[in-house]
Amino acid sequence: MNELGAALRAWRDRVDPAALGLTSANPRRVAGLRRGELAMLAGISVEYVARLEQGRAATPSSQVCSCLARALRLSTEEEAHLMRLAGYAAASDRVPTLIPRSLWRVIDQLGDTPLAVYDAAWRLLHGNPLFVAVFGDPADATADDRNAIIIQFESRNRRVRQTDAERAYFEQSLVADLRATSARYPHDPDVAALIARLAGNERFRRLWAQRAVATHESAHKTAVHPQVGAIPLDANVLTTQNTDLRLVVLTPRTGTDAREKLDRLR
Repeated sequence: MNELGAALRAWRDRVDPAALGLTSANPRRVAGLRRGELAMLAGISVEYVARLEQGRAATPSSQVCSCLARALRLSTEEEAHLMRLAGYAAASDRVPTLIPRSLWRVIDQLGDTPLAVYDAAWRLLHGNPLFVAVFGDPADATADDRNAIIIQFESRNRRVRQTDAERAYFEQSLVADLRATSARYPHDPDVAALIARLAGNERFRRLWAQRAVATHESAHKTAVHPQVGAIPLDANVLTTQNTDLRLVVLTPRTGTDAREKLDRLR
């Protein structure tokens, strides 16, 4: 309930009252909705909002959760996250890591494209030969060097170059995705250890405090290969429904020579 309360406070703080037509003669001390405004929009009492945010209330009903989601303008992923925090979704103990045969068949058909499979905590499970050629062989890498989030926030991959805008979007999206994973697998010790480790990173800590929840779906980056040079790539992420794995497919960016360089590496 403390996690639920913290999420509600963070979501309330980010809502622009003016966008909802709420005005006040008294100056606001902080940005976002006041508790009374959230209570009015959700149709519940101010006292109940306070108890929820302080972690002192009993589990809210699913109807109350839905009303809060609408009042806070939550995305679909964030509403699902709210429901999980309130106990309305069963959670597995551990993040799945087994790649099913159906996904292997897809991988086999995409051999001319760099692709990789990650689990829900962004640990690399498989990279096809072209992925290895572009980013380096992870066969002898440590566990840290196989986790995309650790690699990103600790600048471990020297073959990846991003603009400031690309990095900001990528990191925000990854952290929001990890927030969703932490709610789906609240008892996985590896997920807890990953979050604890990254809490020492200022950029991660700032993004984690925003409590955004989303599915990471795409990114842009440039791979810098020692033989063929810069390869601009677009990454598209497909999440499997039953196993919660992420299939990352990297395609050459339009208007560049990336396709030619990938063909040379292949």
